[in-house]
Amino acid sequence: MIIMKHVLKTTSLALCAGLVAASALPALPSFTPSAHAAAAASDPQAPIKALYAELTRIEAKNSGSFDQRAQELGPVIDRVYDLEAILSSSIGPHYATLSPDQKQVLLSTFRQFTIARNLSSFKPGTDARFTINPAVRDAPVGGNKIVDTQIGSSDDPSGTAVNYVMHMNGAKGYQVVDVLLNGNISQVGMQHSDFRSALAGGNVQNLIDLLQKKIKVFSAG
Repeated sequence: MIIMKHVLKTTSLALCAGLVAASALPALPSFTPSAHAAAAASDPQAPIKALYAELTRIEAKNSGSFDQRAQELGPVIDRVYDLEAILSSSIGPHYATLSPDQKQVLLSTFRQFTIARNLSSFKPGTDARFTINPAVRDAPVGGNKIVDTQIGSSDDPSGTAVNYVMHMNGAKGYQVVDVLLNGNISQVGMQHSDFRSALAGGNVQNLIDLLQKKIKVFSAG
């Protein structure tokens, strides 16, 4: 759909491109749409390429209002991030005790929060530069994969390491379940601290209110 204190030297990143198609490429084998989709689903880098491509587009000048860009980014966030897995990990064991209605409201609000944070980080004219490292690493545990990237700018091409922990989510293929800033600062870990404090009294509405306040800040910036 996806994410941490996104501060890079030139842009604050919450939570796709940098890959430019070269001319005169050799002919590639043809794929049916279903085969192409299956190949993309099995590629851990494919979601990050899609994310960076969209972030590159929405940070362009005259890319539209906040609401217009949110409408366009939303479906990409849904494809790229396993938002429920991230939300569950960020809340911890308490998530399992919530009612289906509480989970639904929280997930909807968390989705809006994730979209708003990305839009705030990559405003029109931001000039972020995205690079995806060609090699995919195995995560230390869980059988997940790690896609290493850098987000910089024209003034700082090397930028900051932003790495994505990917898991295979059934027919949806690989999706993001955590983001590591500077290679080791876990977005889920940082959110867990904030979310745990908000839920200290057992009131889910406190966490919803916290996320809504953050959404307002992101959308006003």
